[in-house]
Amino acid sequence: MHAASIVAILFGGIVLALTVIGGTFLMAIKLFKGGVSRKHQQLDADEAKMIQEIYQGLTRMEERVESLETILLDRKKGKTDHETNS
Repeated sequence: MHAASIVAILFGGIVLALTVIGGTFLMAIKLFKGGVSRKHQQLDADEAKMIQEIYQGLTRMEERVESLETILLDRKKGKTDHETNS
């Protein structure tokens, strides 16, 4: 019974070692062929496009806020000028 345990442990170790070596080999091939899958590349492209759209929207919003600030400051300045002229 003791000898059977040793054989089972050795056999399991050999199978585990071959699995690790094979997995490493497959990962190396995948990296050399191009890295990520096309589906992942498409998701990255979609994400980049969405981030660009958000950035552009925030830029436009910043411009609108600056315009509103200018309008409000001009109105306030106009009231104070009108009050001093009276």
